[in-house]
Amino acid sequence: MEPIVSTTSGKVRGQVRDGVASFLGIPYAASPTGPLRFRPPAPPPAWDGVRDAVSFSATPPKPDYPAPFDVLLPEPSIAGDDWLTVNVWTPDPGGSGLPVMVWIYGGGFANGNAAVPVYDGHAFARDGVVLVSFNYRLGVDGFALLPDVPANRGLLDQIAALEWVRDNIAAFGGDPRNVTVFGESAGAMSATTLLSLPRARGLFARAVTQSGSVQAAADPADAALVSKELGLVLGREATAAGLAEIGLPELIRAQVAVRDALAAQPDPARFGATIVASSMAFIPVVDGDLIPVHPLAAIAAGAGSEVTLLTGTTTEEFRLFLVPTGMAGLMTHEGVDGVLGVLGVAPAVAELYRANRPGASAGDLFAAVLTDRFFRLPALAVAEARAAGQTLAEPAYVYEFAWQSPVDGLGACHSLEIPFVFDTLTAPGAERALGPAPPEELAGQMHAAWIRFASDGNPGWHAFDGSYPVMIFDCPGGGVQADPRGDERRIWAQPG
Repeated sequence: MEPIVSTTSGKVRGQVRDGVASFLGIPYAASPTGPLRFRPPAPPPAWDGVRDAVSFSATPPKPDYPAPFDVLLPEPSIAGDDWLTVNVWTPDPGGSGLPVMVWIYGGGFANGNAAVPVYDGHAFARDGVVLVSFNYRLGVDGFALLPDVPANRGLLDQIAALEWVRDNIAAFGGDPRNVTVFGESAGAMSATTLLSLPRARGLFARAVTQSGSVQAAADPADAALVSKELGLVLGREATAAGLAEIGLPELIRAQVAVRDALAAQPDPARFGATIVASSMAFIPVVDGDLIPVHPLAAIAAGAGSEVTLLTGTTTEEFRLFLVPTGMAGLMTHEGVDGVLGVLGVAPAVAELYRANRPGASAGDLFAAVLTDRFFRLPALAVAEARAAGQTLAEPAYVYEFAWQSPVDGLGACHSLEIPFVFDTLTAPGAERALGPAPPEELAGQMHAAWIRFASDGNPGWHAFDGSYPVMIFDCPGGGVQADPRGDERRIWAQPG
């Protein structure tokens, strides 16, 4: 029998497969088009009767990933105007008190959507969790700083989705007091930012940040420089009123032009230091309103201390960005030292990483240093800030995903852990990064740890403290290690 659930906007009809009920494409906000474009999310129109919720909604407008990421990170594009929607998987829509997990996808704040196959919530619901995913505005529409509209519209969408969960999830069997927000890359950066925001307080009890932390928080002056670049590409001032007159294909082409210019010439004088540091053009802005202060400063002062945190990275994040493009194979040690110098990395850092990896290629060395610079150290910084806070009430846990893909030298690269967390190793397209026989045992281990964390706040290992305990997920092997590669962690803090 097809299940029917009542939401605050109307009734929805889902479908059941293998004991799991799913409800897809439910609006949590009105379509952000026409007069609502560039505005904060508005409540969705109510409907009469029963609305079918058996397929994904339209997906947010976005550019295609450049090659080869379009192959490694496949994402569907579904046409339509109504994309501010949620998807719910539940083991029992008639039940109550089930833990809830809310997924925020990554994609550099410019790509991604909730219809990506590896984000399927069936396995979580199969194992007793109500899984929610949602879409939010991307790129210019979601994150460009424009003088005539509020900033951080994509984050406002995320908050609206979490408010929908608060108000509706009990009807699907979930406990609105036991919500875990989790995300990867830009989704994890979003979750970390939400953790720091007064506006989001009380919307979730736990947070998981996978390969993303405090990297995305632009100074308003820097975000204004990006908007200026966008205006130069379009030949008009970048305002909401002006951009509303631009066709969507043209606006996305301009967005790509700004993205590519930043990648080709990451000049702080042109784009701003905080934008260059993030390597993303359109990101959340410390606007003094929704984001009062930098998220790390807020967390260090105690923001989000009531939320239990699970944070971590993969061991070789940057291999995704260097190996498939061929960049890693073209690098020389002299060239690596030069680029690291431009990035402000002290010579002693490269010397230690090189000594710890005898025989490593220049590309391997570069990937190791940038992995820590852009991913591992920011994640640890949040854990350290929470541990040092005087108001800390809840613990933090740290993990590292170390299993190496057999595909094209990807290793333990960025985003590789996602199908293990979701237990979706056989999802369409997953094999492009995982290879033909990824270890099901490891997927079972990670998936179970995330469920334990969502259920009672303890993933199964010691909380973070001064001994830097880290759960290493690998197969074979794995287990908790005290301060793995601690010498490399410490070298970054040394002068010179």
